[in-house]
Parts: sequence; C-alpha cells; structure tokens
Amino acid sequence: MDLKEIENLLDLIAKSEVNEVSIEEGDFKIKVKKKPDVKESAAPQHMPMQYQVPAQPQQPPQQAPQQQPQQPSGGESSQESGGDSQPSGDVVKSPIVGTFYRAPSPDDDPFVKVGDTAEKGQTLCIVEAMKIMNEIESDYSGEVKKILVEDGEPVEYDQPLFIIG
Repeated sequence: MDLKEIENLLDLIAKSEVNEVSIEEGDFKIKVKKKPDVKESAAPQHMPMQYQVPAQPQQPPQQAPQQQPQQPSGGESSQESGGDSQPSGDVVKSPIVGTFYRAPSPDDDPFVKVGDTAEKGQTLCIVEAMKIMNEIESDYSGEVKKILVEDGEPVEYDQPLFIIG
C-alpha cells in the first residue's frame, strides 16, 4: 500500500461512520481508529481521571481550609493568647499535585526538621508526581518553624508545606 492509498483511506474513514479499520496486505499492517464522539469519550476516558485527580485534592482541601485559612485568622488572636497557633513567616507551597516526602528515601534523614535553618534554594522535600521525584526548594532563608504536611500525604497544587521565618 502506498502513501496515496493510505491518504485516500484516511479521507474515506474520516467522512464515514466507521470508527475503526484494520488492513493487512502481506507484511504491511495498518489499523486506524477515529476518536469516538465527545459524548462517548467524555464519560469513559475522563471519569476515571475525575475520580482519581480530585480525590487527592478534595481530601486535603477539606482539611486545608479547616487548618490553613482558619489557623492564620485564628492565629492572630491565638498568638496573643498563647494558644496553638500557626507560626508567622513565609509559606513554601507545593508547585504541583503529588505525594509529599520529607526525605530522599525511607532510610535517609529528612531534608529539614523544625528548628533547622533553611537557605534559599535548599531542598526541603520531594513531591512525587507520576513516578517523578520533584525536589521542592525553599524560596526563603530562615528557620523552619513548622512542617504542615505529614510524610507520605497527598498534596495539591499551591498547598502550604512549610513555614519559614
């Protein structure tokens, strides 16, 4: 089958109601699939992603609004009363959705602990996304005042991870 025949075949398939064609001529094999209609593809292809991707972000956001936004507002009054408050300082946030790890491997020491001094550009943690380990660096220099996420927890985009002051 030559290129012209393949182009003609593709044009015919595009104009027809056929969704899939397989042709074999000797050693030559070709299989052409049209994309299913949007109505057909939206549910099967996107539903699993909608259940997987939001499942991670929805659980932390439910916790995050309860912990992060309420604590800073409550933190202002709690700091005066000496209650359990969010320390003041610069917040390092997750640049991606993934899984938070404090150390490069389970057997290694964490990159930083509360009370350590972090320098701008220093690796604070790893966020694993799609089997890729992404080192998260500090945008600030100062003392690590609080680590807001537990090791192995899922994190969402822009979720606070550390407070550096």
